[in-house]
Amino acid sequence: MKAAMLRSVLRRSSTASSSSSSYILRRGYASESHPERKVAVLGAAGGIGQPLALLMKLNPLVSKLSLYDIAGTPGVAADVSHINTRSEVAGYMGEDQLGQALEGCDVVIIPAGVPRKPGMTRDDLFNINAGIVKSLCTAIAKYCPNALVNMISNPVNSTVPIAAEIFKKAGTYDEKKLFGVTTLDVVRAKTFYAGKAKVNVAGVNVPVVGGHAGITILPLFSQATPKANLPDEDIKALTKRTQDGGTEVVEAKAGKGSATLSMAYAGAIFADACLKGLNGVPDVVECSFVQSSITELPFFASKVKLGKNGVEEVFGLGPLSDFEKEGLEALKPELKSSIEKGLKFANQC
Repeated sequence: MKAAMLRSVLRRSSTASSSSSSYILRRGYASESHPERKVAVLGAAGGIGQPLALLMKLNPLVSKLSLYDIAGTPGVAADVSHINTRSEVAGYMGEDQLGQALEGCDVVIIPAGVPRKPGMTRDDLFNINAGIVKSLCTAIAKYCPNALVNMISNPVNSTVPIAAEIFKKAGTYDEKKLFGVTTLDVVRAKTFYAGKAKVNVAGVNVPVVGGHAGITILPLFSQATPKANLPDEDIKALTKRTQDGGTEVVEAKAGKGSATLSMAYAGAIFADACLKGLNGVPDVVECSFVQSSITELPFFASKVKLGKNGVEEVFGLGPLSDFEKEGLEALKPELKSSIEKGLKFANQC
């Protein structure tokens, strides 16, 4: 029974069209033919990192799993390595082993840093995590400059611009290979919408655009499928709940954690999409915070098509309801400020 539950833990439907293939993780896929892919998790001993390491170990597209943190990684690596799936696991600890952890990576996932606690602002997070992201991205530029980088460390609205500037300084920046992981916003929007509309969540798609904090998160419920024709008050409530999802979890855990499990799940979903794109699977589309020209802001989250070189296409917003148009204009000043904060930090270093 436990094995069956575990094998189905990452069943998913893509945020792409219904033609996109879903997948289910399963044991005994050693005979399947997949390219060799090395994936690193930076911050693998943390609250997000540990369950994310587990989920990536279950992914049949991963052949080598590199787990890195400043401490505690050997134990996590030993634990995960006992799982009878394809990938070989190696644990690395401390700054002197960071390069070894990154060498040859195809995808680097960064959940490193401190999580949000009750009363903690995004500024508090920034003051700690910005420096961590800077040092990790400096190493990525040196040891695996061609890897797809999946940024989970908050505040994503600022850490992605920091990463971009660090890579530019190193001469390795490729806008197609840097992603802010906003998948948790999509996961929440799908879940909340399905509950309110009383439809099967497995068939629900909801694009989420903007950024990855508070009002910068804009779920486009007018484009949700299947169409439910929910009243305006329900749409407003669903939007607010999606925006405040992280706070909801922080408060429910009463100071003992943040949204670590759901974030690990979302991170695994997005990393899987990146791997599928690298492997040439067609029509892989997820929402992500990337360099963008669809608004006047230099970075913006929207639907992105993934391919062998990372971003193949950044999609426009599509038709918006009046409520969503208001939300779009309302989020721009805050998102602009967060982006500029990240750029300023990176250029002062």
